[in-house]
Amino acid sequence: MFMWGGTWIAGRIVAQELPAPMLAAAFRFLIAGMALAGFALLTEGGIPRLSGGREWGVVTGLAATGIFLYALCFFYGLKYIPAGRGALVVALNPVVVALAAWFVGQERMTPVKFAGVAVALAGCLTVIGNGDPLALLSGAIGLGEWLIVGCVLCWTAYTFIGRSATKTLTPLAATLYASLLGALFLGVTALAQGGIELGEWSWRVWASVAFLALGGTALGFTWFADGVRVMGAARASSFINLVPVFAVLQAAVLLGERLALAVLAGGALVIAGVWLTTYYSEKHA
Repeated sequence: MFMWGGTWIAGRIVAQELPAPMLAAAFRFLIAGMALAGFALLTEGGIPRLSGGREWGVVTGLAATGIFLYALCFFYGLKYIPAGRGALVVALNPVVVALAAWFVGQERMTPVKFAGVAVALAGCLTVIGNGDPLALLSGAIGLGEWLIVGCVLCWTAYTFIGRSATKTLTPLAATLYASLLGALFLGVTALAQGGIELGEWSWRVWASVAFLALGGTALGFTWFADGVRVMGAARASSFINLVPVFAVLQAAVLLGERLALAVLAGGALVIAGVWLTTYYSEKHA
């Protein structure tokens, strides 16, 4: 979660310096996939292979949702809003996962969980509205906010597909192939966009891409997939409420970002709602 908090800072740097950040996203996942393949060779003596259409299908689903579509929403969203504010919106992830788990019949909805959902939603609307929870009703929500909400939906889909993937695949194998397929999707998109000028990338962009690949993807995605396998989707997702905390702190130190008190209060409501929806509900079930 600490490294995922850092991805918002690295992503903000890339999004601000590059007019078309999809090639940077492709490099991120290509490097991550290669690093995971090297790790598999060192620790397991070979690169894991996929067998059958089902495994290729779930890995393609992971690549499409948690990598390709998420990267589009993530990088373009960070062109318009600060890193810390974007991370506060994504703190809604565990609540959406819990709602989805209830909707598909995997988990039951209790009064405490419902209260948590309501509190987290109120906090999210406050963050999205930059302190005004009713901004959505007046049409004052911009493209950046909607794109970051798209991140939430993409990650919810990735979480449930990942739970299915780790029934037959190791977290390392699932992340490895999803990263490589995602890099392919993003690379094709970058080529279609054109305007590729690698020589103009600053050291800040290259350092950010390296961190996104190794810390935010190779380690972060694999550890999260293992957490989903061991604890289940909803419980593992509850730890995501630490991401905005780390992101806001790192954005303040590294980027000099300062969020309005009302936005931070909204973020606190999101985290409180997540706590009610996940940890408190399980402890008092």
